[in-house]
Amino acid sequence: MRVYLPCTLPALARMVQDGELGPAPLTGYAVTPALIEWYASGDTEELEYVALTEAARASLRLLAAATGEPSGVGRRVVVAAEVADHAVQASADLGEKGRVRVAGPVPLAKVAAVHVDDEYAVADVTAAVAALPDADKGDDDARFVVDGAEAHELMWYATQEIPDLLGS
Repeated sequence: MRVYLPCTLPALARMVQDGELGPAPLTGYAVTPALIEWYASGDTEELEYVALTEAARASLRLLAAATGEPSGVGRRVVVAAEVADHAVQASADLGEKGRVRVAGPVPLAKVAAVHVDDEYAVADVTAAVAALPDADKGDDDARFVVDGAEAHELMWYATQEIPDLLGS
């Protein structure tokens, strides 16, 4: 099963160093039965895009929680990996139809690609991180700022490009 795992650049560097993304359990996003039912008219590609978008939103929250890591702020990261079906459990929370729990760490060898914000998105993502608390409280202006970050498409990187990505 393809799972989209929210991440940060420092966590991605640790993944490369350790040879796996962990520790488990990991929260990810995937094409779950609940997501398929909710998005009845979408094909697999569209559903995977929805899961990727949900993971990018979760990455924004990881950035907000890791503001002490200077290299982590400003770029959302999503790791796309192939995980055995038996290691993935769908969320019971219907509010997050694509959310899953991955039982074990994900080996680097199972990573299919990495999706990362372009450097042009840094200002909008940084502003969105700062606006998250107010957006969560229902502030429409703050929600607009968060939506501004989500307007940026994540760039696709092959696994062999990860060292170059981390070096930039």
